[in-house]
Amino acid sequence: MLERLIAHRRALHRIPELDDQLPETQQYLLSQLQPLGCRIFLPGHCAVAAYFDAGKPDTVAFRSDMDALPITENTGLAFASAHPGKMHACGHDGHMAMLLCLAEWVSARRQTLPHNVLLVFQPSEETTGGAQRLCRSGIFSQLQVRHIFGIHLWPDLPAGTIATCKGPMMARSSEATVEIWGKAAHIAKWQEGKDALAAGAAFLQQAYHMAKTELPAAGPRVLQFGRMQSGTVRNAVSDYTRLEGSLRTFQDEAFSHITRRCAEIGESLQEQTGCRFSVQFSEGYPPVVNDPDLYDRAAQLLREGAFVPLEQPALIAEDFSFYQQQMPGLFFFLGIGSDQPLHSDRLCFDESVLQRGVALYQSLLQL
Repeated sequence: MLERLIAHRRALHRIPELDDQLPETQQYLLSQLQPLGCRIFLPGHCAVAAYFDAGKPDTVAFRSDMDALPITENTGLAFASAHPGKMHACGHDGHMAMLLCLAEWVSARRQTLPHNVLLVFQPSEETTGGAQRLCRSGIFSQLQVRHIFGIHLWPDLPAGTIATCKGPMMARSSEATVEIWGKAAHIAKWQEGKDALAAGAAFLQQAYHMAKTELPAAGPRVLQFGRMQSGTVRNAVSDYTRLEGSLRTFQDEAFSHITRRCAEIGESLQEQTGCRFSVQFSEGYPPVVNDPDLYDRAAQLLREGAFVPLEQPALIAEDFSFYQQQMPGLFFFLGIGSDQPLHSDRLCFDESVLQRGVALYQSLLQL
């Protein structure tokens, strides 16, 4: 199996594509799946689903993401990206390789399987939440899918270690955008202006303090702004400020509280400064929440040491969460023990760890 995993992973690593514009990736997947005697679905633009009918009343689904990142690769690998400015820097090439090898294994054992099997290859995980569009396609209800599994390669875990947890595992992600309109004036006549830069700085300080000190029992969360634009020249009061950031939470209570309080802070500062505020939060991805019953059943089924409890949930977001809103699901991290983080232009890993992922999928088919 290792040779097949390596072949698939390297072939896909060479042809990274972005968002849902994945024609070469889709064609490679189809070329590997079509000889396996499965029923092929195309449930969305460049998405691929392979259905193995074992004659059973229900189906178990497994998901891999497909898209790469707009990053110039700097690994020096012999099989490095052939597409300039694009790279599989988040492990999705490994995710697809695992699912393709699972497909080959399932195809050879179809009549002995306890469930039908649906393998889903999904675009746009890094961008617009392709999982939500696949849920809306109706394929899961059409094929009587009872639950779904997914794996993500994870640099922070030792190579080959599989980890997961019961309940919240990855955060809800929401983009925060704050716009402030003031009035320009020469700094010699600053009193005639309305300082949008000072108003933005005040908002930042108050919002950070609120997010850290209020709702102490709401679990991990972070509100952080990474970009601030304001003004045009050094000797004029700024008439416009824009803040761009991200909110990560695990509980709806925390999300609702922080977004409401940010709006209130904006309203208060609007009265104090005379500047006009707009505070907006996107819906983003829901949190990844592992089904407790499915987790318990998996823990009972799998041999001791098959996976370890995740010490704490991750503040990174993942659109696997959309599947979990439609059906019970379990998500896992597969350690690659890398000193490079996800999205690094030098991310690479020992491909032998992918065998652990395939073995986990094989075992989970028994649930």
